[in-house]
Amino acid sequence: MIIDITTRNNINRFGSGDQTLMFAHGYGCDQTMWRYVTPAFEQDFEIVLFDHVGSGNSDENAYDFDKYDSLEGYASDIIEICDELELNDVTLVGHSVSAIIGVLAAGWAPDVIRKLILIGPSPCYINDDDYYGGFSRQDIDELVETLESNYLGWSEHITPIIAGDPDHPEVADELYHSFCKMNPGIAQHFAKVTFLGDNRDDLANVPVPSLIIQCHPDAIAPVHVGKYVHQKMPKSSFVQLDAPGHCPHLSAPEQTIKAMKTFLEKN
Repeated sequence: MIIDITTRNNINRFGSGDQTLMFAHGYGCDQTMWRYVTPAFEQDFEIVLFDHVGSGNSDENAYDFDKYDSLEGYASDIIEICDELELNDVTLVGHSVSAIIGVLAAGWAPDVIRKLILIGPSPCYINDDDYYGGFSRQDIDELVETLESNYLGWSEHITPIIAGDPDHPEVADELYHSFCKMNPGIAQHFAKVTFLGDNRDDLANVPVPSLIIQCHPDAIAPVHVGKYVHQKMPKSSFVQLDAPGHCPHLSAPEQTIKAMKTFLEKN
């Protein structure tokens, strides 16, 4: 069967420039979440937006529970998108789970994905010996149990925690409505893959310049985690924004843009 990758991932391409900024959204989100950031770059960069399969306006029929039973499935999609669009100088901007998907993709194809910008990355959410991921195994087990039994109720509870910014309640509202648009079966599966995964060993395999953008406080990916990622990635830099929550591209786009531009000018 021939796969139409453009339709599968709802790819949108605009802007100008020899270098490409590819934006990868987080769990429960879609490409529209980047709308406050992309205008600052489209005069100097080609912009590529897409939706992960099962999210946004992607082709839900292309969702394969076996393929997407690990983040490697999503990383392979990013490489396929780059191949389809004949891209060879990409800076991948990944939010939350897509930051780790980007780590995998850059480790596989550093000649294509030449820089990473990681917003709120977490390679492992579960505390483990001297590693602090922010959640106990019981926390994650209870989270999974709740989302399996009552996905909409779980979404209503978790989205204000993810947004983490009471001064911007519209962010939590947008996240909630985005979560509710997902097929519950796909959303539950993607959540388990996201929250139960452990990609700590993959961080050292990234040979490209990388920026970690960290908020504080961030209940989903605390500062400890961001600094751990920075420590383990050999060519990384770390910026902590003066903004709370997990979605600074929505709640603090000016700070996010500034951090991105500073990194891109130096690299």
